[in-house]
Amino acid sequence: MSTEKRNGNAPATAPWPQSDNDDGKTYGGMHTGTWVDALPAAWVPYIQLCRLSPPAPVFLIFLPHLYGAVHGAVARRATGMELLGVTAWLLLGSLFFSNAAHCWNDLVDAPVDRLVPRTRKRPIARGAITRRAALIFMASQAAAAALCLAPLPAVAAAYAAPTVVGTAYYPFAKRQTPFPQLVLGFCLAWGIAVGSSAMGVDPLPLRLVPAALQQQGHLGTSSSVGGLCLIVACACWTVIYDTVYACLDVEEDKRLGLGSTAVLFGRHVKLVLALLLAVMLACLGGFGHLFAAGAPYYAVALGGSALSLGAMLVFVDLASGPSIWWWFTYGFWFTGGSMAVGLFYIYATM
Repeated sequence: MSTEKRNGNAPATAPWPQSDNDDGKTYGGMHTGTWVDALPAAWVPYIQLCRLSPPAPVFLIFLPHLYGAVHGAVARRATGMELLGVTAWLLLGSLFFSNAAHCWNDLVDAPVDRLVPRTRKRPIARGAITRRAALIFMASQAAAAALCLAPLPAVAAAYAAPTVVGTAYYPFAKRQTPFPQLVLGFCLAWGIAVGSSAMGVDPLPLRLVPAALQQQGHLGTSSSVGGLCLIVACACWTVIYDTVYACLDVEEDKRLGLGSTAVLFGRHVKLVLALLLAVMLACLGGFGHLFAAGAPYYAVALGGSALSLGAMLVFVDLASGPSIWWWFTYGFWFTGGSMAVGLFYIYATM
C-alpha cells in the first residue's frame, strides 16, 4: 500500500529515512540515483523497470546460484578457476533473467499497478514503456539469459526449466493463491539446483534429469541431501524477507482481493517468520553437519543469519514504509553475505 496511508512511526534513532511519502524509493517506478541520472533519459524507464537502482533483486537471484555453485565445487573438489568461471556466467545470467522476470511481472501486473498508489508510476503502468516495447525488451533479456547457460553443462539448462515455469506463474500467484511468496521462494531457491548442476553435480536426491542429460557435464557425486538443505533454507529466507516487503501493500492487497503471506499471517506475521527462521537455521546446520564443517561455518552462516534476520524481525516496523524498505534493501546483504562466507569457508578448508 502507499506509505502515505500508514500510521506507524519509526523510532527517533532509526537508521532508515523518516519520510513516509516517497513511494518512488520502494520500487514504485520513479526511483533513480546518481548513476541513473547520468544515463540518457530514454534508458531510465528500463532501469526502473528492471529494479536496478538499487540492484538488490539481481543479487537476490544470483546468491542462491552462487551457493549452489560453491556446494558443487565442494562436492567435486573443483578448482578455484573453474568455480570462478561458472560463477561469472551465473552472475551475468542472473542479471538478464532478473530483467526479463521483472518485465514480465510488470506486464502482467500493469492493470493492478495502476490501482495501487505505490506502484502506479511504474514504467509500463504510467505509459513510459509501451507493452510492445516491453515484450521486445523482455524477449531480448530472456534470450541473453539463455545464452549464458550455453557454456555450462547441458544439465544446468534442464534444472533451470522449473525456475522459468515458476517465474512465469508468479505474477498470477497473488490472484490465485494466498501465498505468492512461497512461489517466489521456490523460484529463487531453485537457483541452488542450477548452480550445483552448473558445476557438474546433481544437487538433489531425486533424479529429475533424464539419464541422457546426466551423462553430460561430467556430473560428480555430492551430498544431495545437503543440496536439499540449502534449497529449503533459501526458500525460507525468501519468504521471510518478501513477506516483510509485502507489508508495504497489505491494505491495498486486501482491498483488491490479492493474496500474500503478509495478508495470510495477519497479526502473527513476525511469529510465523520467526518459525521459518528456525527452519532455515536447522537446514543450514544440517548442511554443515553433512559436510563436516568447522566451527567458523556455524558462527558465520548460522550466527550471521540468526543475528541479521532476528534483528529485522525485532526492529522492523511493519507499519512504516521506510523501515520496511531499509531492512529489505540493506538487511539481505548481511544474511546473504553470512551464508556465502560460511560456504566459502567449507570450500577453502575442504
